[in-house]
Amino acid sequence: MTSLVPDLPPGYRSRPATVDDVPAIHALVVECEREVYGRGRSDVGAVAADLARPGLVAESDTVLVLDQGGRVVARAWVDRRSEVDVRPGHRGRGLGAALLGWTVARARQAGVDRVVQTVPDADTAAVALLRANGYESLVTAWLLEVDLSVEPSVPEPPVGVTVRCFQAGDEVAAHLLVQDAFDEWQERRQSYEEWAAHTVERPAFAPGRSALAFAGGQLVGAALALDVPGTGEGYVEQVAVRHDHRGRGIARLLLRHTFRAFRHAGLDACTLWTHSDTGALDLYLRVGMTVRHSSTVFRKELGA
Repeated sequence: MTSLVPDLPPGYRSRPATVDDVPAIHALVVECEREVYGRGRSDVGAVAADLARPGLVAESDTVLVLDQGGRVVARAWVDRRSEVDVRPGHRGRGLGAALLGWTVARARQAGVDRVVQTVPDADTAAVALLRANGYESLVTAWLLEVDLSVEPSVPEPPVGVTVRCFQAGDEVAAHLLVQDAFDEWQERRQSYEEWAAHTVERPAFAPGRSALAFAGGQLVGAALALDVPGTGEGYVEQVAVRHDHRGRGIARLLLRHTFRAFRHAGLDACTLWTHSDTGALDLYLRVGMTVRHSSTVFRKELGA
């Protein structure tokens, strides 16, 4: 299958991404985050995990845009969902539109029936571009934060429940717990390899700050945490509680354990993402978190 090439404005060229490009892509992503959020929040491991997604073929599913000096100034990838980033100093030149068109063309070529992209609500130009190209709102996502300037209180566990930090050997059970818990809203179950690349195998994974709950010797809840370098904040990648143990305060308990661990590590705040399909926003608000930023997940149906 012939790889598609985006129709770029003069002065730019493109090529697929490789694993050697991860540091340059990470620098691009962080610069874009700082433009919108005032701070960077992504780590190198997240970029590497995206490039290693099962089914993603870098040669055909990724694009880097380089300026005349060979610097990476934009990137895109598409594989069931898509991401497009353009360096702030190169916006307004048509790169975003070209890459958006490329993601749609590549998705159609791959036989995908729709393409999904998440855009910060504060990036009004990107939101307008997607809407102008037929994208519709799918769900709302929120980045929540909790201030750790005060020691978080940790409630007593429910009767029969014990809590400890994540340990080597917990990986398989944690994967099964998360997939079972997320079945209600996620489109598909992730393989262990895909899940692990975004969680327990990331360099930023913090097992000592990740809390697990057990009942009768069985894992019934998990809060998996990351310590992203350079942010001064902790991050909770996933929170999951087994269906038959919900409503007992286990998620609140695990979050408070994780918040306290980050507080003891000298961090100022802890954050996490959630979205409207999970129904978890009220839980996070009840444990003292507040909304820092919002994003919208957009979808474009591609049809036949």
